[in-house]
Amino acid sequence: MKTLDVSVVTPDGPVLEDQFDMVSCKAENGELGVLPGHIPMVAPLSISSVRLKQDDDSVKLAVNGGFLEVRPDKVTILAQSAENPAEIDVQRAEEAKKRAEQRLESQQENVDFQRAQLALKRAINRLDIAQ
Repeated sequence: MKTLDVSVVTPDGPVLEDQFDMVSCKAENGELGVLPGHIPMVAPLSISSVRLKQDDDSVKLAVNGGFLEVRPDKVTILAQSAENPAEIDVQRAEEAKKRAEQRLESQQENVDFQRAQLALKRAINRLDIAQ
């Protein structure tokens, strides 16, 4: 069976490099599923999980934005950050979620609501992947 060479890279360096049967992720325009032989494309990624299928196993990563580049035999994910479930500090993610929710609920003018919304999305994504 054909596979895809998959590379997940962040500014801190490579996070994952392996071969997979399928890549599923959420682009800004919707959910994408990539199989070997897919047409070339580039798409911006949302804060979401990336699911990588290899035989009967599945790997999930928490990705915080970035870009997906697809070629017929290779997928490259250039992410602002990416974490394996084992690397996620659940307590820290829960605290970040609470802080973001408090900022969004406050009526203070000095709160950057867009930044708080992004922080909340990142925390929720990390918690979903960790569980």
